[in-house]
Amino acid sequence: MAAVTTALVAGFTVAPAQAHQRSAPRPKVTVKSTKVVMPFNLELDRGRVLIADGGSNQVGQLRPGGATRTVVADQPGASGVATLRDGRWLAVAVTKTDYATFTNTASGLNLLGPRGTRIYADTLAYEKKHNPDSNYFYGVRNASKCVKDSIEKLGAGPVYYKGQVDSHSYSVASYGHSWMVADAGSNTLWKVSARGKVSTLAVLPPAPVVITSAIAKANGLAACTIGVTYLSESVPTDVEVGRDGYLYVTTLPGGVESPQNAQGALWRVNPRTGRYTKIVTGFSGATNLALGRHGEIYVAELYRGRITEVRHGKKQTFVTLPGVVAVETARDGSLWAATVDLSQQGPGSVVQVTTPRR
Repeated sequence: MAAVTTALVAGFTVAPAQAHQRSAPRPKVTVKSTKVVMPFNLELDRGRVLIADGGSNQVGQLRPGGATRTVVADQPGASGVATLRDGRWLAVAVTKTDYATFTNTASGLNLLGPRGTRIYADTLAYEKKHNPDSNYFYGVRNASKCVKDSIEKLGAGPVYYKGQVDSHSYSVASYGHSWMVADAGSNTLWKVSARGKVSTLAVLPPAPVVITSAIAKANGLAACTIGVTYLSESVPTDVEVGRDGYLYVTTLPGGVESPQNAQGALWRVNPRTGRYTKIVTGFSGATNLALGRHGEIYVAELYRGRITEVRHGKKQTFVTLPGVVAVETARDGSLWAATVDLSQQGPGSVVQVTTPRR
């Protein structure tokens, strides 16, 4: 994500889409653990609840009473975890970040198999060689001198730029004997083979946002920027494989979000061709998704503090859950979710969400 995007998106204000009111019974939230730090992703595997905890740099397994058992340690910035159906392979999305410069110095997928087998799929190396979104332009096309000067005055970078080299392998899902990776730095869906070979499946397109007077005021932009379209990066945050064989992906609009900046989207992607279709937009902080048993899709909206249910392209609030960052569906139909403390003062949590029968 480019710095100029971060600076602009912080003030974007978009009227939220109308949500249908959910009828009773209301879901019940049961806290299962508060012994996690940054539980960015969950994996439900044959009765196990696995947690990718980027705060403790590990994948842990939830134990009775809320404790966690370390499954694999030394996973820097662990943000995604997935297993193959037979449980013999575990994939962990990892990223090393230089916080002095806010650049990612390493990113990829650790593949852990039987008898201590370890394979590293280096997505940053592939990104440096191929940079799949290099043909996309972001920012303001044909900006006037006033618009250019106003945006560049923020000190966040050029007013108009091509896709840059950046990899942040964030989420992963198993697909046959390979893996699909949502990369939040390169704006790309990677396909990683069983042997760790990386290839590009899809690059999601820029997300156009019109700068309003509220955005201009919030960012100290000149009046000449009002009405200008800013092309934001589409940042993949999660990928899941549906029963129909298609991939379902959530995206952020490439920068800091707020509850009023509802530019997150849900996509359906063909895993063979990489062709994509936008299902619905209007999410704020769409960091994760889960697929229900009857075609419903659940989206974690971090900045609205809720899980939203999508049916036939229509959204409705499923449950309020402040700090929700991850969501997964269990075989019994219940949801498991994880939260973070946005103030970074307290622990995260892992919860189970159940709906009482009528």
